[in-house]
Amino acid sequence: MPEDLATMVTGLAKRARSASLALAVAPAAARNAALADLADRLGRSHALLLAANQRDVAAAGSHGLSAAETERLTLTPARLEHLAESVRQVARLPDPLGEVLEETTRPNGLILRKVRVPIGVVGVIFEARPNVAVDCAVLCLKSGNACILRGGREIFETNLALAGLITAAVAAAGLPADAVQFIPTTDRAALGVLLKLDSYVHCIIPRGGESLIRFVAENSTIPVIKHFTGVCFVYLDAAADPAMAEAIVLNAKTQRPGVCNAAEQLVVHADVAPSLLPRIGAALVAKGVRLLCDGPALAILADAGIAAEPGAPADFRAEFLALTLAVRVVPTLEEAIATVNRDGSAHSDAIVTADRVAAESFLAGVDSAVVLWNASTRFNDGFEFGFGAEIGISTDRLHARGPMGLRELCSYKWLVTGNGQVR
Repeated sequence: MPEDLATMVTGLAKRARSASLALAVAPAAARNAALADLADRLGRSHALLLAANQRDVAAAGSHGLSAAETERLTLTPARLEHLAESVRQVARLPDPLGEVLEETTRPNGLILRKVRVPIGVVGVIFEARPNVAVDCAVLCLKSGNACILRGGREIFETNLALAGLITAAVAAAGLPADAVQFIPTTDRAALGVLLKLDSYVHCIIPRGGESLIRFVAENSTIPVIKHFTGVCFVYLDAAADPAMAEAIVLNAKTQRPGVCNAAEQLVVHADVAPSLLPRIGAALVAKGVRLLCDGPALAILADAGIAAEPGAPADFRAEFLALTLAVRVVPTLEEAIATVNRDGSAHSDAIVTADRVAAESFLAGVDSAVVLWNASTRFNDGFEFGFGAEIGISTDRLHARGPMGLRELCSYKWLVTGNGQVR
């Protein structure tokens, strides 16, 4: 471990901790001003950002990125506009700090208030997603947290350009300059240093592939909020409307196949599989989707003349992040629920049905962070939930679950008011 690298990362963390204490009591107006300024800078800096991003895209092949991963890495004017709007949306949200969660008066007259406060310093480790740096920075700023951002080498040039805009907006609002810190190196040893700095950093959120998340979870002395994979299911119930089923499956699988809330698994009730599967299978194949099927699904599609292949056992628990979908047929709703709980990753799972009783059984029985009825899995997203953005989608069960917005970036403390009581 180079001594200067360890010193650099430790120094970042110490400064972030100091900044977090000042940011926690900074006025909401100053935090919102930083966000509004950043949104404007994003709007004025398309040329700068697209040029930096193009350098990363050009190097994607040398980093071994797939076509889907390269697509996730790529910025466009439309994506930059969406990013700026997400920043403005966060700025418009109510300030979470100081919210009184509980208040009670004890028999001895002590007044107890449970009040929402920042976590402190949040470290975010991410790979090739250009929106992550901005989403995480603005959510942390708005919620009074300092943050340390460590992006992958695949997106280094884009992150440098974004870092300049974020730092300028923070400074212009009079907030602590160290409130948002970028680790300015692609040396992986820097990550090892960061994960041990539990004296200064209070939470780590990894966003990327399963190998990255497992490495962070296994090597961090700091609490980690994580999701390993997005093995997301769509279940077509016996009472599914055919047109709705087709629209939802197509959207969940093909709108952006390389993201964690895209559908990877399709489960169809046996009563409607002969009628639904040919229609939906044909629509998926027309979109370029490769279908990997169990025996009953393969037979139905073959009889209809639709291209499909037999799936291997591992395919029915896989996150493809590509135009590939595993398809199987189940005899009952209960079997569908058991299948999702056994083979899914507790991320985003949907049922399509007109039967309220079946829907409520699925919503209650599927043990996932987000369970949807008659809606695409693609809606498990901070922007779509009205959070403005998200710092991650948690499949953990402690502290936060699902899209993490402002409130999920807060803890609480107890404020006790007395009038001379002693114990």
